[in-house]
Amino acid sequence: MSSAFRAFDESGLSQTEIAAWRGLLDVSGELRSRLSQVFQETAALSEGDFAVLVALAEADHGALRSSELADAIHWERSRLSHHLGRMQQRGLIRREPHPADSRGAVVESTDAGREAMSRAMGPHLRALKELFVDSLTDRQMRDLARLMAAIQRHLDLADDGR
Repeated sequence: MSSAFRAFDESGLSQTEIAAWRGLLDVSGELRSRLSQVFQETAALSEGDFAVLVALAEADHGALRSSELADAIHWERSRLSHHLGRMQQRGLIRREPHPADSRGAVVESTDAGREAMSRAMGPHLRALKELFVDSLTDRQMRDLARLMAAIQRHLDLADDGR
């Protein structure tokens, strides 16, 4: 038996638990890959570009501090900073110094960024429906939503315990 499989045996996880975890990783990776292809084909956006633009679109006044944006899309600040630099060079976003904090920046979409997100949104939602929503019954979708909410609550409680 390989050391990787011995570690599974020693983890206390059942084969069902391991299969569920691997299934979650595999399916979410496949969905993200396919949706990323839609972003690229329809608006020359990466998955990261789209995440940034959606977070900005959902923000009050269409702008966020860099640190708030990093939290909103669950990225490390250094990764986001590099990514924003590339998006800024392509004219998708602009960064301005924060008026009350010279160390921080405020990020907002440009007209070009909003237009690119708009081009990608319809095809993205159609692909989401075809690849994800249509694969489950209404009951399965409600069950999945409840399961994801339970996992998120557990993660939030773990964060509170830190």
